Amino acid sequence: MKGRILEILKEADDTVSGETIGSRLGISRVSVFKHIQKLREYGYDIPSAPAGYRLLYEPDILFPWGFPGRETRIHYFRELESTMDAARDLARNGCPGFTVVIAETQTRGRGRLKRIWHSGDGGLYFTMVIRPQIPLALCWQINFAASLALAKILSSEYGIEARLKWPNDVLFKGKKIAGMLSEVEAEADALTYINVGLGVNVNNDISPVEDTAVSIKAILGKTVSRQRLLSAYLDALEKRLDEGRLHETIPEWKRFSATLHRPVRIQTLQETVKGIAEDVDEDGALVLRFKDGSKRRILYGDCFHR
Repeated sequence: MKGRILEILKEADDTVSGETIGSRLGISRVSVFKHIQKLREYGYDIPSAPAGYRLLYEPDILFPWGFPGRETRIHYFRELESTMDAARDLARNGCPGFTVVIAETQTRGRGRLKRIWHSGDGGLYFTMVIRPQIPLALCWQINFAASLALAKILSSEYGIEARLKWPNDVLFKGKKIAGMLSEVEAEADALTYINVGLGVNVNNDISPVEDTAVSIKAILGKTVSRQRLLSAYLDALEKRLDEGRLHETIPEWKRFSATLHRPVRIQTLQETVKGIAEDVDEDGALVLRFKDGSKRRILYGDCFHR
């Protein structure tokens, strides 16, 4: 109901009476007043006058009602240890596909290879529960589609020349804007769900803790709406999955790649290898070429550009 009230206020050029809002939503003027009072407590500037209410300011807080049509699938928290952990619990309890867990901050945010993801105020930290109707062997396609969707949004909507580092980091001029982590659960050969967690440096100041990272705010020189960014991203990714376009992902991903045709170092839990990143094959593996001309496929690891 709060989201629907906000929609009415946003559509209006002037003040809207409580009676008009109540009539459109089928609730009393008293109920309208109570909802607006609660919105004010959350930081919305909605002054009242004899003629009614007007929305002057809305905070960049990722409340469910800020995502029309997704409200029941958005789970917002001021603080969590990890959105991945919360999403896993929801997935195992049967939540619908494209359920999203969002946290303002994480105390134990996780990166790849057991690294810590710094999760300060102003960033965007969320995990999506995805239930694609694909074979377990193809679940890696979701990871590539998720990072590609973000790079395309940053490019088309914000004019940021985003590039992708294998397997799924998003970069700007070599510095990390976003990182991604995924978890899969399956029964036999059937994919139950894949949880994809993203940390995006939006308005947070990441430079004091990580000099190889950069925020969108630092790139553009202004604060941006996290709600707008996340809404556009969820719409783009869900549309891609619904249209069954996963088979197109790798060719598109390559066009945004910052990894191909350059020297790289790949670190896995067992070893470190160095070579030239020659290609990403149809299975999402990075094809390395070594000095002696031999080649090797790397399916999993952390990539460092040299």
